[in-house]
Amino acid sequence: MTLVEAAQDVLDQAAKMFVDEASAKAVSHARYRLDGPLRVAIAGKVKAGKSTLLNALVGEPLAPTDTGECTKIITWYRNGHTYEVLLHPRDGSAPQQVRFHRDDGAIEVDLGARQAIEVDRLEITWPSQGLKQITLIDTPGIDSLTDGISTRAFEFLDPEDSETAADAVLYLMKHIHASDLRLLEAFHDDSVSSPNPINAVAVLSRADEIGAGRLDSMASARRIAGRYGEDRRLRRLTQIVVPVAGLLAETAATLTQAEFRSLQQLAEVPTKEMERVMLSADRFVEAKPETPLTSLERRELLDRFGLFGVRLSLALMRRKVVQSSVELSEELTTRSGLSELQTVLTTLFVDRSDVLKARSALLVVERLCNENPELEGASRLLLEVERIIAGAHPFNELTTMAALRSGWVKGRPTDLLAIERVLGSHGSTRWQRLEVDPATSEEDLRTAAMSQLGRWQRVAENPFSSHDLSTAARVAVRTLEAIVTESRANQEASGAAAQR
Repeated sequence: MTLVEAAQDVLDQAAKMFVDEASAKAVSHARYRLDGPLRVAIAGKVKAGKSTLLNALVGEPLAPTDTGECTKIITWYRNGHTYEVLLHPRDGSAPQQVRFHRDDGAIEVDLGARQAIEVDRLEITWPSQGLKQITLIDTPGIDSLTDGISTRAFEFLDPEDSETAADAVLYLMKHIHASDLRLLEAFHDDSVSSPNPINAVAVLSRADEIGAGRLDSMASARRIAGRYGEDRRLRRLTQIVVPVAGLLAETAATLTQAEFRSLQQLAEVPTKEMERVMLSADRFVEAKPETPLTSLERRELLDRFGLFGVRLSLALMRRKVVQSSVELSEELTTRSGLSELQTVLTTLFVDRSDVLKARSALLVVERLCNENPELEGASRLLLEVERIIAGAHPFNELTTMAALRSGWVKGRPTDLLAIERVLGSHGSTRWQRLEVDPATSEEDLRTAAMSQLGRWQRVAENPFSSHDLSTAARVAVRTLEAIVTESRANQEASGAAAQR
């Protein structure tokens, strides 16, 4: 029985046991959620660039972005065959369809007579390739000046609110502030069945601004992200820190041919002359009349690309790195950090979606059992949840990684990092766990796994290893044994096929 099947069986038992309206709704919601795509929340402070990053990940500008505070309502973006916006009132009344229109690409929702504080969430259904594998959830800023808005993200991400909690979170930050750590702690829990660092990724947002828009801004941002990733406070709460220039990422995903032609005109200006013009945003917009484009057109480019994006695009064109809008879009996607973030989303979230969704479902049942201990069968079902958690190796991997990152396991830093990789900190595929090339043959994969297997068996059996380190090593041993078994089976299957 797979982990998802085990979670489904537990939910079936829970549906028969918890028959009151609220509990039945929670179980039904969990069952629906188990069959759907992974839910990833995007959180952070006001103007951290949450909506901009969401648009970049989707590949089209659905969420509104401007100089004000855009997101005051938790907004879900899910894939579907129709265009629809559902409003869920905070008073618990039935959701209702509301009118909407698209303004400059972004979806503008008509709340009617309702205020934002009266709305629990909006669910936007939109046919989108970027939303097929994950449902993205835009949350309000955690330091909003609007009464009641700033607590929405905390309420939503707190594991206690299991009916609306996300399976994973992208947290946008520019510095490590106490408020950032508090929100990540709201999404973190030491229980196996609750969220832990493996499903939280920090994004160093607006990364191009760290280097004041210079061409080496992203290199500076990567160094800072690396330092943040080593910070014990943040390392305990998140899997990795990825730098992303959100505005450039969004523009790369929605680049137009007209914008490419405008940049081409600017690229034809002598480099030294253009460098003087681009010393600041004001100089760029207010350049002398003989500079290509009108001031309005240059302002529009600045709004879309930022100073860093314009400088980078011109440099790429002058060096003949790109010669079409498609090539520029691809290059900017990579250089903005979006490609790296998409890879992280795939390896750490999407590839592990069954584990994350099963855990979310079991969390619902765990909470209901704890809240209703007097019900007949509640204690038995709770034991079943604990049995699944204890017996499922993917859960043991997540728990062990959480322990490693929290500093509970003591040992040499190189050993601890090596165990983390085996357990899937850099992705759940065999080659990622073993740190080998994806094209590695089954025989070489098996050899690499056997080598590491012997290493961690010795650590696990060493009487001088601490109890926690021995436990972590044994989890790594089981992971490696599974890799060896799979490689052997694949080799045997290939040999049998060759003989036929």
